[in-house]
Amino acid sequence: MPMVPQAMFAMLACARVGAPHSLIFGGFASKELSVRIDHAKPKMILTASFGIEPGRRVAYVPLLEKALELSSHRPSKVLVYCRDNMEKVSMSGNSSLDWDEEMAGARPHDCVPVSSEHPLYILYTSGTTGTPKGVVRDTGGCAVMLKWTMSNVYGLRPGEVWWAASDLGWVVGHSYICYAPLLHGNVSILYEGKPVGTPGPGAFFRVLSEHGAAGMFTAPTAVRAIRQQDPHARSGAAYPLPRLRSVFLAGERCDVETLEWAKRSFGAPVLDHWWQTETGSPITSTCVGLGDSLTPPAGQAGKPVPGYDVTVIDDRMRRVKPGTLGNIVVRLPLPPGAASSLWQNPALFKEMYFTKFPGYYDTMDAGFVDQENFLYIMSRSDDVINVAGHRVSAGALEESVLQHPAVADCAVVGLEDPLKGHVPLALCVLKNGVRQCHDEVARETVKLVRDTVGPVAAFRRVLFVRGLPKTRSGKIPRSSLGNLVNGKPYKITPTIEDPEVFKEIEKALKSANNSL
Repeated sequence: MPMVPQAMFAMLACARVGAPHSLIFGGFASKELSVRIDHAKPKMILTASFGIEPGRRVAYVPLLEKALELSSHRPSKVLVYCRDNMEKVSMSGNSSLDWDEEMAGARPHDCVPVSSEHPLYILYTSGTTGTPKGVVRDTGGCAVMLKWTMSNVYGLRPGEVWWAASDLGWVVGHSYICYAPLLHGNVSILYEGKPVGTPGPGAFFRVLSEHGAAGMFTAPTAVRAIRQQDPHARSGAAYPLPRLRSVFLAGERCDVETLEWAKRSFGAPVLDHWWQTETGSPITSTCVGLGDSLTPPAGQAGKPVPGYDVTVIDDRMRRVKPGTLGNIVVRLPLPPGAASSLWQNPALFKEMYFTKFPGYYDTMDAGFVDQENFLYIMSRSDDVINVAGHRVSAGALEESVLQHPAVADCAVVGLEDPLKGHVPLALCVLKNGVRQCHDEVARETVKLVRDTVGPVAAFRRVLFVRGLPKTRSGKIPRSSLGNLVNGKPYKITPTIEDPEVFKEIEKALKSANNSL
């Protein structure tokens, strides 16, 4: 489904009658959609005639028809919502239903009581390959957790306007576009568009201003996209934000430069916090409603939210000293709302999250805590680069590179090296209007990293690219990027917004290698 109210109507209708739903963001590739259909085996599929992307429409029905051709499971019915009344669209065959026609004859249905552990939804995580990984969220714990966080973490009062600028197909959309604001009595903004290109870099400021939002949630990648196109935030100056009290960031690590730019541009505290699809709500955060300071140290992702006992350990399960990079884990049991299983695969659930470090939930993220117990998320555990035996965080290197005033976005991956094992390679996107020559920017970024991280990082290589591959939630597929730069086969997952970026990076690498 696209980002339209009917998508939320469908989610809430499923919850009302106790039917677990699995929402997949609009325009999903047919092959991957067929895998999820076969795995979830839905009785009914709901879709719309099209979604809107910058400059184009994406027809959903042909994508779904192709997916059903590829899948072995057949739903009983397919319900199609036609967004354009002048152009009716339906599925082939006799299983297709028209949304408007069905609604015209529909009657209210009472809520169906279910156990608190009854599955509310199945959410397939981004980058799923091979065996699908569908996170299962329960009904009761999810409701308790989400309502509690709206006031205690985000500091919202019932009746206020809230905007989670994400997609319903991701966990943020499930938790903080649909269920949490409605449980807490908040107006929830539903936005079909991008931070830039629909129509320009002032879109977020306009939406916040027009609706008088008190709080916002978005991803650092959205802020970087705005900053790249409008470094001085001139497009947002026309939209006053008198009611905006806080902006929360999550989905990936936010570098300090982006954080400070966002504070100046939005005129409100900007707070990075950390959580995962599996947890469904924040693990660490500045808890506004509990009185936490709105000026925490730069670069941190908050302290543990009540219910989460977070610690950092080494590979031998020894707690590391403050400031030391290690594996971020959560002592069991997990609080209400955390994933209860993986759909049809409890064995994989146990193996993935609870086997490597017995007694803990393995977040598979790497980072450290400081003396005051603030957590710093540096990278995924498998994104730590081993340079001649030294573990170097990709996130720390990216933070240093992004301090350069010409750099809008950056991804650091490990490049295989015969002497050191791996050396870091930075893929950098420059801000619009930068006239400084690439060689000079590269020299200055190398010096920045040397001054901030140290010579142990062996950082010397910078490649300038038009853009970085990212999922709709803002994550960079560093594993695929690492394989690409090392000349190995790589997979472009169906959640990548612009797959052409991979080809452009390949060309840039080839050109750079030929010039050496």
